[in-house]
Amino acid sequence: MPHEELTAAAFRQQLLAGTTSSADLVRWYLQRIADLDAAGPCLGAVVTVNPDALADAEALDAAFAATGELRPLHGVPVLVKDQAETAGIPTAFGSALFTHYVPERDATVVARLREAGAVILAKTAMCDFAAGWFSFSSRGEHTKNPYALDREIGGSSAGTAAGLAANLGLLGVAEDTGGSVRVPGSFANLFGLRPTTGLVSRTGFSPLVHFQDTPGPMGRTVGDVAALLDVMAGYDPADPFTAVAARSRGLGNYVTALAGADLSGARVGVLEDAFGARPESGPVNDAVRAAVEELRAAGAEVVDGLTLTGLQDWISQTSLYSTQSKEDITAFLAARPMAPVHSFDEIYASGTFHPLTDLMNDIAAGPQVAAEAPDYHRMRLRQEEFRRALLHLMAGADVDVLVYPTVQVPPPTRQELADLRWTALTFPTNTVIASQSGMPAMTVPVGTTQDGLPVGMDVLGRPLTETHLLRFARAWEMHAQPRRAPVLPTAGAAPSALAEASR
Repeated sequence: MPHEELTAAAFRQQLLAGTTSSADLVRWYLQRIADLDAAGPCLGAVVTVNPDALADAEALDAAFAATGELRPLHGVPVLVKDQAETAGIPTAFGSALFTHYVPERDATVVARLREAGAVILAKTAMCDFAAGWFSFSSRGEHTKNPYALDREIGGSSAGTAAGLAANLGLLGVAEDTGGSVRVPGSFANLFGLRPTTGLVSRTGFSPLVHFQDTPGPMGRTVGDVAALLDVMAGYDPADPFTAVAARSRGLGNYVTALAGADLSGARVGVLEDAFGARPESGPVNDAVRAAVEELRAAGAEVVDGLTLTGLQDWISQTSLYSTQSKEDITAFLAARPMAPVHSFDEIYASGTFHPLTDLMNDIAAGPQVAAEAPDYHRMRLRQEEFRRALLHLMAGADVDVLVYPTVQVPPPTRQELADLRWTALTFPTNTVIASQSGMPAMTVPVGTTQDGLPVGMDVLGRPLTETHLLRFARAWEMHAQPRRAPVLPTAGAAPSALAEASR
């Protein structure tokens, strides 16, 4: 049976009713990966299929048959960004240098997924060490946007976004340092959440800027995002940042909290100076402004015209990617004796990274020790001031969230990227507002341009208000029904070599 647009909740009901099994669903996804990712349009979303995925699913089916008990994500096939270490499954961090690197331990998030009964279906594409907004990497070249195959899907969680949009998996794990959940989420007509840093453990994820890094859930529906966050979030003794999770009220109850979500009375501020002024920003602005009017019509109390004086200065004065990343990547690699290289400098000296990943050059020019950079402490303090300025703006306007375009322009074409239309530090993404101020945010789909390109709206909340963000997104989802599946070639009926090999 076809499983397009299947949700975690619907799959659970099918398991209980006996109308499908985890093994059946895994076979279906493996076939679809073979037909749409490895062949057909060749999306390039998946870099490694878990060779044990089908066996894992069969074991979970057998356990359910024997006990009648289902774990929280029992048998759910999950796509995991290749930034997360997976024991026994190659993890390349987007780098050709790490093609054959097989970790001995799972990242904490992956371990929690397995404990919750999820099936690790496949690892997904990303740019080299998550250093950029786009999909190209030395490991797998470009990942195509299922809505327009000549367009970028965005990064760095490119494969997770493309895979979910094209129904190559049920749930998706991504990661967000400057916007790597929300940029591809917005370009793929998906919901994607950047949690408050520390709500989800970073242990086992390659870093970029450790005090901004956070794994995050991505899904076709808000319910799927909440179901994944219920499992991902929580304290991890190996990650001191997760001490904040110990005082978060929503842990384990994000799905339950969606009940009764309503836009009536929601207080929404429109951050006017986050709208783009470029000619190509027009269609994006139009879609987001139309969504704001829909919010108003649905009963939300909208406060228009909010501005944060000098927004672009705030962004530039809190950007530490070029300063922090070398030290963080080196520390991560140095702690892995089996890694093929043990420092960022070794990666850079090898020349093994995609030539369009220009942030690698900026990182190479940065200090070995971030704190030795002349402006380091001033910029770290500026991040605290940025958060305070945003919270002050929200308090003064008496709003619960701020909204604005997730990215100021539509997905660029691969030709535009080849022509160097954008660099990592000039790409006009608003996702850095949340990332560089330490606040949670969620991209929600708000429609498409006239060319059918998806547009996302970022919803910024106060720290540790993930429950509120999810309820807001769920209320919007019920009102607008924004999810539209891409039109792709139909998967073939014959069993593929990939599916057969996994039996």
